[in-house]
Amino acid sequence: MIGAGGALFLLLLINLFNYIDRQVLAAVEPDIRETFFAPNDVNAMTKTGLLGDAFFVTYMVSAPILGLLADRFSRWIIVGSAVILWSLASGGSGLAATFAILFATRVCVGIGEGGYGPATPTIISDLFPIERRGRVIAVFCAAIPVGSALGYVIGGLIGAHLGWRWAFYLVAPPGLLLGLLCFWQRDPRVAADNLVQKTLRRSIRDYVNLFRTRSYLINCVAQTLMTFVTGGLGFWVPAYLRYRHQSSGFGMTIFGLITVGAGLVSTLLGGVIADKLRPRFPGSYFWVSGIGMLIACPIFIVSLYVPFPAAWVAMFIAIFFLFLNTGPSNTALANVSLPAVRATAFAANIFVIHAFGDVQAFWLLGYIGGHANMHVAFLFVSGIIFLSGVAWLMGVKYLPADTAAIERAQNN
Repeated sequence: MIGAGGALFLLLLINLFNYIDRQVLAAVEPDIRETFFAPNDVNAMTKTGLLGDAFFVTYMVSAPILGLLADRFSRWIIVGSAVILWSLASGGSGLAATFAILFATRVCVGIGEGGYGPATPTIISDLFPIERRGRVIAVFCAAIPVGSALGYVIGGLIGAHLGWRWAFYLVAPPGLLLGLLCFWQRDPRVAADNLVQKTLRRSIRDYVNLFRTRSYLINCVAQTLMTFVTGGLGFWVPAYLRYRHQSSGFGMTIFGLITVGAGLVSTLLGGVIADKLRPRFPGSYFWVSGIGMLIACPIFIVSLYVPFPAAWVAMFIAIFFLFLNTGPSNTALANVSLPAVRATAFAANIFVIHAFGDVQAFWLLGYIGGHANMHVAFLFVSGIIFLSGVAWLMGVKYLPADTAAIERAQNN
């Protein structure tokens, strides 16, 4: 059993390998396409895009079911079991002899992450008070850019030297170890005697009120648009770099380093800024999120038109502002949901943002890229970036009252 800081560190490592696994697939997508499809197949990109859909569809479907379980049973047991499942399935992706088998392994990875996704931010919310929650969740979310970048680098370099299958083999053992460590942790809801779990009162009204909370709903819309952007870009950036005549190994390494540098600093800074501004601007979590996206939009467009290496600079700046919302938007989700239904709140959010976000982005951007080109596909993404920023700013006026209502309910 470890303290709150140790629990945060363990969850941070798990989140790191979560995103490594996701982006390894994106990094080796061109190699997978060459393995299973003919070079002249105009629908090959659409088909490999279905690998992303296989993961996210099962992820979003299983998350609400497993999120309900996380509200009722030990969240650590669910997290540990989920991490072990997805690690085994990820390693199995490298063994796939056919595209259908590879598709099936990504389905199993999605089920594993469906158990992990709703439970982990809820554990963090239970461990830390609201005045520190923004920066703590930002620290947890810092694994997103770092893990994504490492996934690109591992996939690009290992895939180039050993083949794409080895990129999957190497990510499985660390995940298995981290999953086992979860079984030794105590759920934050367990009483001090280590035997009796506190029973949080919940009712149908709590669930109904959650889905009537305007800031929660608007946040889900904005995050859906954001997820379309990050999911689509993350999966198709290797193909885009090849379209712009950048070598896979070098290009993905540079992009990975940019994602680490810009995304890590931005994610941490977004949580800190939103926490600091909250006493003066109660809607700060949405202000920071929305303004960041509106700044990212024109800079992202510039990156599509300027030549390399100048395009790398524009990408760095755009990614910085794209990740600014990560901590604040997830903190807002926690702050407007009662602890008794918080895992369900995150699970429902996971379902919505993936069903209408990256699940649509994978095939749609692949279709646009296959029938037009990747420049047109990424130009389409810029409009989605703008809409997500507008959505968060529209929710600013609702967030303070919704957060205060939850605080009052917890104090009664």
